[in-house]
Formats: sequence, C-alpha cells, structure tokens
Amino acid sequence: MMKRQLCDVNAIPEAVRLYDYLCSLQGQHCLTGQQESNWCGTQEHEINYLVMQTGRMPAIRGLDFLDNDFGGVVRRAADWHARGGVVTICWHTGPDFASSYHECREGELDWDAAFTPGTQAHHDLLTGMDRAVPYLRRLQGMGIPVLWRPFHEMDGKWFWWGRGGAEGFVRLWRLMHDRYVNVHGLHNLIWVLGFSDAPGDLAPWYPGDDVVDVLGGDSYQGGAQGALYRKCAAIAPEGMPVCYHENGEIPTSAMMREEAAPWAWFMTWHTRWLTSDEFNTAQRLREVYRDPYFVTLSALPPL
Repeated sequence: MMKRQLCDVNAIPEAVRLYDYLCSLQGQHCLTGQQESNWCGTQEHEINYLVMQTGRMPAIRGLDFLDNDFGGVVRRAADWHARGGVVTICWHTGPDFASSYHECREGELDWDAAFTPGTQAHHDLLTGMDRAVPYLRRLQGMGIPVLWRPFHEMDGKWFWWGRGGAEGFVRLWRLMHDRYVNVHGLHNLIWVLGFSDAPGDLAPWYPGDDVVDVLGGDSYQGGAQGALYRKCAAIAPEGMPVCYHENGEIPTSAMMREEAAPWAWFMTWHTRWLTSDEFNTAQRLREVYRDPYFVTLSALPPL
C-alpha cells in the first residue's frame, strides 16, 4: 500500500508521527476512543466509567468546543497528551461560532452573502471560525497534534453546515482549511471528515484529497456498520485511514471481521451511549477493551 502523507506539507513532526501510526493501523488494529461530556458534573465521567468497568482507558479522548469551553478543552487536551493519549476535538456551535448545540441544529447561514467578500456576513463568518485559532495554536505550541473534526454529519443536513448543500459545505470546509493552515499557520491539525449514515451519495460532500487526512462515518444503529465502512472507503484515496467517527454500540473485533469493516478507530459518544445497556453492556466494554485488537491508552506507542 502506498504511504499516505498529511495534506499539510508543513505539519509539525508530532502530527506526522501520529498520522503515520494511524495509517499503519488499517486492518491490523483499531484505536479505542471515547467522547467526554460535562453532563454529569465532571468531564471525567466517561473515562472513570470505563476504568471502573474495564480497568482500561481509551487511546483517544474526544473533546468539544461546545459552549465556548475553549480554555477547558485546551487544559484537558494537554493533560491527555501528557498521559500519552491522542486528542480529537469537534465543535458544536451555531453559524456565529459563539453558541451551542441548539444553535448548531437550528441556526441558519446566509450562504450567498457569507461567501461574498466585502459583506458583513463574510466578515462575520471569518471572524467566527477564527475564534478557535488561539486555542489550537496553544496546543501547537505544546507540540500536541489534534484530530480536528469540524462540521461532521454534514450530509444528514440536520446541522446548519449541511443545509447549504454539498457545494456550500465543500466551500465552507475548504475556507476553514485555508484560513487555519495558510492564514493562521496551524500545522498541528489532522483533518478528519465525518459523514453520517443517512442514505445518499457521499461523493459530492467530499472536499478533496488536498484538504482531508482521514474520513469516516457516524452511526448509532449498532453492529460494525460494514455498509457504511464500504461507502466511506470507496471515497478514501489509497492509504487514507477510515474511522468509525462516532458510534453508540461498540462493535467487537469479530463483528468487524464478519462485516469486513476494519475501522482505524471508534469514538463512542458520551453518557447513555456509553453507560446504558441499550448500547453497551459492561460485558461488551470488557470484551472490547481487553481484546488486543483494540489499542487502549496503555498500549499506545510513544508518539
């Protein structure tokens, strides 16, 4: 298989090492991942629950700039990196980039005006998306690579960033990539594109090989989602990691083999998606987290 390079040719060495490792996993191992929440009084709720049930911690910690928690995310990302873990960050926010989950579902962008230079809407779009830059730059200064996964599930069109259609989304993704990498010099980001499991053709929503490093899919339907894996893999160029971007039920390694879905990592969503027997029993968590096919925090190599 051809060795794939990060789309950012100026990526920091730490990002290059992490990406090389991710590329080496496909079909060999799967990283464990867990999204945090602050719904239970502490952002450690999910990690503590996994330790209680399995004695292990996930390799990847999922964070979210939700509710403008920029400083808190940076602190927890730095702590996780210091433990030897991998950091991924998403951003649930409205089109003002200064709000929360409700606004990311209900907010609307004036797409024509927002992409017309000289308009107030264009200025506001640039100013808004730049709000995360100082915090991502702080992580870069600490040598921390970030699996950066903005604007996920766009093809489902339930978030504002998908309601401009595939053409609007591609423009939005490429604009953020250009500003973050070329304007602001953020070279610690590994750009992760997350499709939904909604029906339809994914190809029009793909922004291009030059601005995507990893792609994958989200599904809360259970199983290993082999059909979703194949839809994603059909778009990914040779050597690009394909991840189970968000999930409820965690598939076992046997399920992945049976459905021919060798995801590079999974990222279980928080609270009840982790702790409820409806999605993951304690027995399932132990089976997965103690299976050598799945890489946990303590099994990660130095990155």
